[in-house]
This record gives sequence, structure tokens and C-alpha cells, in this order.
Amino acid sequence: MTHFTDMLDGYQRFRAGGWQEQRDRWSELAEGQSPKVMIIACSDSRVEPSQIFDTNPGEIFVVRNVAALVPPFETTPGRHGVSAALEFAVQFLKVEEIVVMGHGLCGGCNAALHQSMRGAEPGQGGFIADWIALLDEASAEVRARHSDLDSREAGRAMEMAAVGVSIANLRTFPCVREKERQGTLKLHGAFFAISDGVLHVMNPASGEFAPAA
Repeated sequence: MTHFTDMLDGYQRFRAGGWQEQRDRWSELAEGQSPKVMIIACSDSRVEPSQIFDTNPGEIFVVRNVAALVPPFETTPGRHGVSAALEFAVQFLKVEEIVVMGHGLCGGCNAALHQSMRGAEPGQGGFIADWIALLDEASAEVRARHSDLDSREAGRAMEMAAVGVSIANLRTFPCVREKERQGTLKLHGAFFAISDGVLHVMNPASGEFAPAA
């Protein structure tokens, strides 16, 4: 089990190794960032985008949250963290691609599928319930198709459906919709299977997933 003291040891190794080896790269990054790809991924500790895609610092702009969700565009008062990050990436960094990456064994998707957080108070599961309510419609569709909600098939169907929900919600943002229409922004769906390490990519036309080539 890794604790913060262990992480500080890791930092010392980084300073002596990776940072020293890429001094020029870090000097460039100190001047600013210009990633071409934004990745929206889950906060799950087992799913690290930079490791999965073998990228270097400065190459991807990453937002992580429970179940890799994107809320629909709205202008109501509140703290719109994902929307703010999306606006920054699209409007200011001018990323050219956005990848929504779900994953296997996702606790947020499992809770959405089983409706297990309903009625919880904020701080006791209520925040999670409000967040994953974004998946209510998709969850109902998956539950209607699967009699055994504890099966791997039902779980994976929910996890992949969640990616589709976020892709659809991305298109409710005017800046995303306009840049996609212009051909300056592409949206991708992906799914990482923790059990076997296989990345699946969503077909934009059919919405089906297949292992990456």
C-alpha cells in the first residue's frame, strides 16, 4: 500500500531520473502547454491515462471524475468543474480531439446500474447519487435488456453506455458542436478493460466498441 511518504521517495527518484533526463522538455513546458488531445477519464486509481497511452508530460490535457462523465451544457449557477475544463481545453488550448475513456469494473457505473446510492445524504453518498443521475436514462435501458444486473455483460453494457452519454453531452456545448461541424475538433469514445488491459474504441457511426488495432 502506497502512502504519501512513499510518494515523496518516488518524487526523489523522479528528480534524480526523469526530470533530469528531460530538462529541455520541462523548460519548454514552463513556457506553456499546447496539448492536442483532451481526455476525460474516471478517477479510479487503476486507470491512469498517461500510462495507458504512454504519453509524456504536456501531451494530453486530462480531466478525471467519477465514471468519466460530462454533464450537459447548462448556464445555471453552480460549480461547473468539468464544463470549465472543457471550455478551457476547447476555447483556449484549442485541442483538436477529445477522448472519453470509460473502464471496466467502474464503481460509479455499477452504482448507476443498481441505483444503489438513491436517498443518500450529501457527504454520505448523496453527492455521488446526484452525479451519476446523469446515467439514469442509460441505466434504465441497460436494466431493461439484462435480467442479471450482476453479470459481467450487464456491467460492461452500462460502462460502455456511459461513454455514449458523455459523448452526446459533449455535443450539447455550442463550442464543441461548432468546432466539430467545422472539422477542427473530433470526439472519440474509448473503454479500457482493467481485467485484460485491452483498450476498446467506439465506432462513431454505430456506437459499438471493438479492440483497438
